[in-house]
Amino acid sequence: MVGSINAYSTAQTGNAVAFKAASATEPVSDASKNQGASGTQGGGTLTISTLASQLADSASRAEARDTTLSRSELAGKANSLIDQIIGDAYQANKAKHNNEVPKTDDPELLARAKQATEFVTSSDSGSRSVKNPFGSLSTEQLSHIIYDDSGNYTVNERRAAYYESYDREQVWRVKVAAQAMDEYNRTGKMTNFFSAVLDHFKELPAIEQAQYPQNYASDLESKINLDFNYLTHQAEGKSENPMNLFETLFAQSPLQTDKLSQRKRN
Repeated sequence: MVGSINAYSTAQTGNAVAFKAASATEPVSDASKNQGASGTQGGGTLTISTLASQLADSASRAEARDTTLSRSELAGKANSLIDQIIGDAYQANKAKHNNEVPKTDDPELLARAKQATEFVTSSDSGSRSVKNPFGSLSTEQLSHIIYDDSGNYTVNERRAAYYESYDREQVWRVKVAAQAMDEYNRTGKMTNFFSAVLDHFKELPAIEQAQYPQNYASDLESKINLDFNYLTHQAEGKSENPMNLFETLFAQSPLQTDKLSQRKRN
């Protein structure tokens, strides 16, 4: 059981399970651009950082994977990859992962891998004293790292990227839940909430979309088109608890976040 995930407790709305979603279209921040390309153009040359090169390779592998595997195959692949960094497979090899060192003499790679392990170890013990080396990357770049098991990154680097992506999802989830409650209290509807969740889903990389039920998007579209008022729909509407709607949607979340919350409870 992953008791070490306690520092990453699930922000919940009612009893809803947090669902993991990383935006695949979020622009790269200025900070991540600076990390992704370094050096000067003196003499007509440009030095690209090791991380930028790694991310480009990861993006190419992700594209090849996503266009080759079916939706169900992608979901199975994702579950296996996530287990490597937050599941039983990780815990069984935790000491090995903490001692993992990139097979390189590149000081940038060595320093980043060390920082990732220090961040993971610190976070798992309940501290946030160490900075996440991937904190300034875009969520799409985080996804590329999380699902890259080529050896391009250490396991703890992938775990650190997962933590960052997970934390961002919780911030989004709390925000959209608050907006949904406001919408419900003002209008009796959840239509804008369903639209926000659908937009969020559409921004996900293919490997993350594949972890949702196949009818997830169409179900949301049906709810949006229905534009239902839960307060005026006789007894069902008046007695409908909006929290139940959150639970229904969040229970259909990608399995990796379900695993995270389950291991926290255990």
